[in-house]
Formats: sequence, C-alpha cells, structure tokens
Amino acid sequence: MNPVAESSIRLGCFVGVLVVMAIGECLFPRRKLSVRKPLRWLSNLALVALNTVAVRLLVPLTAVAAALLAQEQQWGVLNRVAWPEWLEIILAVAALDLAIYLQHVMFHAVPALWRLHMVHHADLDIDVTTGLRFHTVEIVLSMLIKIGVVFLLGPAALAVLIFEVLLNATSMFNHANVALPEPLDRILRLVVVTPDMHRVHHSVERRETNSNFGFNLPWWDFLLGTYRPQPAAGHQNMTIGLKQFRDEQKADRLHWMLALPVFGMTGEYPIQPGTGQNAETTPPGAEGE
Repeated sequence: MNPVAESSIRLGCFVGVLVVMAIGECLFPRRKLSVRKPLRWLSNLALVALNTVAVRLLVPLTAVAAALLAQEQQWGVLNRVAWPEWLEIILAVAALDLAIYLQHVMFHAVPALWRLHMVHHADLDIDVTTGLRFHTVEIVLSMLIKIGVVFLLGPAALAVLIFEVLLNATSMFNHANVALPEPLDRILRLVVVTPDMHRVHHSVERRETNSNFGFNLPWWDFLLGTYRPQPAAGHQNMTIGLKQFRDEQKADRLHWMLALPVFGMTGEYPIQPGTGQNAETTPPGAEGE
C-alpha cells in the first residue's frame, strides 16, 4: 500500500471525525465542562502533533507496513491458512482490538506503565481531545506492541488500515462530550463503546477507573468481567480525572503532561489482584442516570 495514500486516508478520517465530534459537543453537550477549553485543546492537540513526529522518527515501520512485510515473509497465523478475504479482515480487526484491550489493562496493572497512562486520565474534563491525549512514550510503546501483534497475527494490510482508522475514530467518538438518546446508547453499546460507557473509565473512583477498558469493541469488557454500565454518582455529578491531580494550572500544560510519569504520584489506581477491584457484571443496557 502506498504510504502517501495510507497517510491521506488516516489524516482525512482523523480530521473529519474530530470536526464532527467537536460540532456535536457544541450542539448536544452531555456535561458542563469545568476547565477552560482553549488551553486544554491547545495542549492536547500539541501532544498529538509531538507524538506523531516522535513515532515517525523512532519507529521504522507503520502497522500497515508491518502487515505488508509479514505477508511478504509469510509470518503470522493468518498467512498460514487460505482465508476468504472478508473473513480474514473480520478476524484480524477483532484480534487487534482484543490486543489493544489487553494492552490497556496492562497499562493499568503495571505501575511503571500506569505512570505513562496517567497522562490520559489526568485530564480534568473529558471530550474529543481526551481521546488523543497520551504520553509520547506510551504512544511509541503502543506502536511497537501493535507491530509485534501484526507480525504474530499476519493480517492483510487492508485489515490493519481499517483497524487503525476505526481505533482512532472510535477513541475520539467515545471520549466526546456528546449526549446520545438513552435508547440509542443502549443499542449502540452492544457493538461499539459509547461515550457514556467509556466516560465511566475516567471517573476518579478507583473501581470505575479500572473498568470499561475497551476503545472500539465493547465485547471484551462484557466477556472478561470488566464492564460497568454507569458511574455511581451519575454522569452529571461524577468527577473526572485522578484524585491526586486536581490543579487546573498544571493539568492543561504540555510540559506538565510530559513530566508527569517522572514526578507524579501513582495514587491508588494500579490494579492489584485479589483486592476485589473487579467491575460489576450488570448486563449491557442496564440503566442509570
């Protein structure tokens, strides 16, 4: 696949979804934001730009290029069987999504990785730009993990491109401060992570932070017992962020975000096996405010 074409497709989808969700947040906001928006947006988007440059400089392959190399070398499970193309794409997208879910859980469970992931959770509000706010080292590690999964799986380059576009789009969608009608949310969250479902994950409450890990498909949370339907305080009254970082003067600054893994406290959040932190397993569609 032509790298220019890949970049154009991804950039076009990125800008399109960002603009649509930003407009949706203005027209149909779910919550009243508590922090000044311009500085948050400037810092969050600046971090995206920095991460894009860092990945290009530090990681020699894109995930799509890794898929092409795996196909050429016949690496990976999917290259060992003559799958129908449509089935291979479905299996590859689902498998890659499961890998991202497990990676997300790992970043909550390993204290050193949680230090990086804190940057995402330290945002004092949640909107479309929160879905793009990740520490540079976490983004580089995530790309390396993704390339490793691609080599093991051996998916078609088209499947990887579809997954990359979906992951980026759904991350912005499910972090967006958009109000969906309750019946629509109940149906959508059976097939995709909705804003109300993922917002629970950004609660300051430890049990809620360690739930709803999915970015794209919600099924892994349903199946693996990490699903929590609603925040205990309700969406309007829940507090977003981390208990140990409540200073608005720092949380919105790019330099503070970059330094946070080194100087910030991990708090009570890293998952500790055997401490009863499993999420509630209420069936999908259970209602709350």
